[in-house]
Amino acid sequence: MTGRLTAVNIGVVTEAEWAGDASGRSGIDKRPVDRPVSIRFAGVTGDFIGERAHHGGPDQAVYAYAEEDAGWWAIELGRAIRPGAFGENLTTYAVDVTGAVVGERWAVGSALLEVTKPRTPCTTFAGFWGVPDLIRRFTVRAAPGAYLRVLREGEAGAGDPVEVVDRPAHGVTIGEVFRATTLEPELLPRLLDVPELPEPIRDKVRRRLGVARS
Repeated sequence: MTGRLTAVNIGVVTEAEWAGDASGRSGIDKRPVDRPVSIRFAGVTGDFIGERAHHGGPDQAVYAYAEEDAGWWAIELGRAIRPGAFGENLTTYAVDVTGAVVGERWAVGSALLEVTKPRTPCTTFAGFWGVPDLIRRFTVRAAPGAYLRVLREGEAGAGDPVEVVDRPAHGVTIGEVFRATTLEPELLPRLLDVPELPEPIRDKVRRRLGVARS
């Protein structure tokens, strides 16, 4: 399956009382750029990350959100939502981000990325949008976008194809992981069969299920 990039977005420094960083700075405000950008193992070149305790790192190097899901929110909130407004680096079109299988690999421009985990909404996100109950609404909607790790560095820009080149057989999707760890804990056992999930999530699942680490 092949989709495309609507935009590649880079975070600017935002200083606000709702920013999660102890310094009061956040990189959630990401803006489209009009040129190809480098995607490195550490993330998108030029992107600002404020609260590194919860953002960034190899398993969260790049964040993708679907244009179609953003369109749902535009109708829900009655306002325009530009690319980057979810704090995403990659705004995609015709890519099933919620239905992406954990461990699925995407060829994006000349980079190769691997789907790792869903995004968890936070107070910084709600503050940036000015919607006090956004965390609850985002959780119920369960279209969280996907974090990706970088397997091959490269460049990507708006209009580049996004091609799914490999998909693990276990079939556990970003949407299932999100629902399992939020409102549908009965799905948690499914996550034990997903070796591509970041280890902190797997450890959390084992603790909640009372399963010893093998």
